[in-house]
Amino acid sequence: MFKEKDLIIIAEAGVNHDGCIKKAKKLIDIASTSKAKFIKFQTYKAENLVTKKARKAKYQIKNTKNKKETQYEMLKKLELSSKDYLILKRYCIKKKIKFLSTPFDSESFDLLKKIGLNIFKISSSDLNNLPFLEYISKKSNKSTKIILSTGMGNLKEIIIAIRSLTKFNIFKKNISILHCTSNYPASDGSLNLNVIKTLKQKLRLNIGYSDHSVGVVASLVAIGMGINLIEKHFTLNQFSKGPDHKASLNPKQFKEFTNNIFRAKKMLGSNLKKTQPEEIQVKKVARKSVVASKKIKKGEKFSYKNLLIKRPGTGLEPKKIYKLIGKISKKNFRKDQIITI
Repeated sequence: MFKEKDLIIIAEAGVNHDGCIKKAKKLIDIASTSKAKFIKFQTYKAENLVTKKARKAKYQIKNTKNKKETQYEMLKKLELSSKDYLILKRYCIKKKIKFLSTPFDSESFDLLKKIGLNIFKISSSDLNNLPFLEYISKKSNKSTKIILSTGMGNLKEIIIAIRSLTKFNIFKKNISILHCTSNYPASDGSLNLNVIKTLKQKLRLNIGYSDHSVGVVASLVAIGMGINLIEKHFTLNQFSKGPDHKASLNPKQFKEFTNNIFRAKKMLGSNLKKTQPEEIQVKKVARKSVVASKKIKKGEKFSYKNLLIKRPGTGLEPKKIYKLIGKISKKNFRKDQIITI
């Protein structure tokens, strides 16, 4: 039976705060009024993450205002301070939603650990960053949980990444894998949702989906494949100039999204085909019983000439007519009366 607590939705704020802690708090306000369990940010030091002359990705160029700025310049403007993350974590406690963030370097991981996090989201960009994954493993404890995104990767890279994460202190059972496509937004043809089945079969881990597509259809399909972990970007304003705003849901859309995800999960039900409680009354009215097609006298034989199958379904099931044919009626029946034996 579906329980709401078993379905985890991560409200991905990312860098949609545009480097402003006031906007970050507004994002927390929105997430806290939805059914999301976590709100997730990104924690990094631009100088530790990217070289100063690194170019932006095509989607970043398309989605940002300054087409000529470097990736470093873009990320630097979106960076929050160490103090900001502690403030946001405390604000999440106040708003009754769990704080989550993606560290992009060892210094940022240490910061998140220092402010009390024991669940960490690892970016697809670090799927093959084995030294960083091993650092996380070494600095973690036996109860640390990891959510690993797998965009741009293949199955072999995922297996190697899991091996690195479990090298020291992280248990494999505490790792969740998110299938995703690393483009913002990702095209429908690139989503490859069927790979969720492969990941479940090959990895034997909790598999979720990080949805970078437009709209909510992909997440609903993923839920239909039996996952319990969904991550989706949201923003205050889809028309803001930042790398991820266009691939994000606005506040109204995000609330509709979470409601629809929970509805979809509830709709899946169980693998057992059975009469549902709300069908019982309908079953009595809509199904049929064996009835007398005309007056039947006591001692008369039942036959296809004096029996019919009609609603309601409160008497003998239609299949019982086979056993009645040729038998003697033990009492009188009027026309349309349900046959009882």
